[in-house]
Amino acid sequence: MPMYQVKPICGAHAETDLPTCMYKLPNIHAQKGNSCTPEHALQNGEVDPAVKALEARQDEIMRKLHELKAAVEGLAKTVTTPDADLDLTVSSSLSESASSTTFKGVTDLDTVLGKDLGALRDIVINANPAQPPLSLLVLHSLLCQRYRVLSTVHVHSSVNGVPPQLLSCLGPRHADSYARHMFQLGFTLIWKDVPKLQMKFSVQNMCPIEGEANVARFLFKLLAPYPSDPALTTMVDSWVDTAFFQLAEGSTKERSTVLRALNSALGRNPWLAGQEFSLADIACYCCVLQSGSASAAPANVQRWIKSCENLGHFSPAKQLLQ
Repeated sequence: MPMYQVKPICGAHAETDLPTCMYKLPNIHAQKGNSCTPEHALQNGEVDPAVKALEARQDEIMRKLHELKAAVEGLAKTVTTPDADLDLTVSSSLSESASSTTFKGVTDLDTVLGKDLGALRDIVINANPAQPPLSLLVLHSLLCQRYRVLSTVHVHSSVNGVPPQLLSCLGPRHADSYARHMFQLGFTLIWKDVPKLQMKFSVQNMCPIEGEANVARFLFKLLAPYPSDPALTTMVDSWVDTAFFQLAEGSTKERSTVLRALNSALGRNPWLAGQEFSLADIACYCCVLQSGSASAAPANVQRWIKSCENLGHFSPAKQLLQ
């Protein structure tokens, strides 16, 4: 390759420290003789190997920049996570296994939440330790089978004396918890003195979701779509509301009425919404368990409780009450 000489185009002197003149450089793509072929192109039309190597290096740099961007966005979400005045970070875990076979239809995060450039999607839940959200522990277990989940438990300054089982309800700390870009979902549970359970997702442009039933619906949609049949969808929603408003918060008479309705429905089908396991089963199982009605439940309900427990997803909720 020829050497090029830099020639000043104004009268700068060699002894000048900061010349104010401009320098003229020859065009590196200058033509050879009368040929119209640039220097970096070969006569047979192929690109110079040096140019190919440069392009490959540029592609590698762009890939690394994309990964760096994703990591920075993840850190940015950490900074903007609500309720930053936390006293204690208790546990962080990564759970990844084969997708759950419980659901026939599955969803992906891009379909439900929109396309993302790789930054971690944060789900932040404020829950009162006096009313542990058992259904969310079951849904968390299912999410961990479907996605790479960074799970963390915190204690807010408004709460004192949280029992040890609440601090470890999402599992042990994972060694790679610092590398947020390795995960698809962030599941942060904050034990806080709140009147109703709250969930915050996409902190900057989404209002909080309140109530365990509504949060459970949101999380379940990350696992499987609701039934396409409107009547079946209405049935699922009806059982979810019945579970949280009558089983969990109702009187003794209301609970007895719900148990009879459960027994009747489960006498016709293995699950509350028919032949397939659904959010209705998760909500009703957790509320039956939390209300202390399991031991006195009718025969069909007892059989259904065992069927739920055989799936393995309900062990976090059951262990929390032991």
